[in-house]
Amino acid sequence: MSTHVLHPGSGSGTRRHHVTLDEHLPLDRRLSKVYRTGAGLMGLVLLAFGVLGLIDKVGFFDTGGDTVAGLNTNGALSVLSICVGLLLFAGMLIGGNFASTLNMTLGVLFILSGFVNLALLDTGLNFLAFRIQNVLFSFAVGLLLMFFGMYGRVSGSLPHDNPYWRARHAPDTSS
Repeated sequence: MSTHVLHPGSGSGTRRHHVTLDEHLPLDRRLSKVYRTGAGLMGLVLLAFGVLGLIDKVGFFDTGGDTVAGLNTNGALSVLSICVGLLLFAGMLIGGNFASTLNMTLGVLFILSGFVNLALLDTGLNFLAFRIQNVLFSFAVGLLLMFFGMYGRVSGSLPHDNPYWRARHAPDTSS
């Protein structure tokens, strides 16, 4: 009984629309530019941070006070930053729904990483040499990536020519 309240239309003969975005459908180029730009900018920042960290020849798991651009770093964090930066560049090159989903996923992972590393700050498990500025940077990058990934995709007032609005409001052709 309570499922009728949670899922309107269940049991009443109407079908719920599930949003599926097919990759072969034409994509709104304006949105793809936002996804690509976000992935490219964040990838460039992370790649620069990682390369500058490796240039300093810091130990791989060194937890000393080595800084790059005001952020603490070590070899492991530099390599990880380069890998994520390259992944974001791949998302920029592919574009479309892939870039959007990649931005959102990595944004959530950056925020989770910020919370995990915040808990590990003054412990022996802080292998990435995080300090509070790194945690704040992780939160900022996560929020920016989520913004770039969700732009034009998640909103209460999407315009009717938006491909995501059209996918959610497609006419029911099953009847």
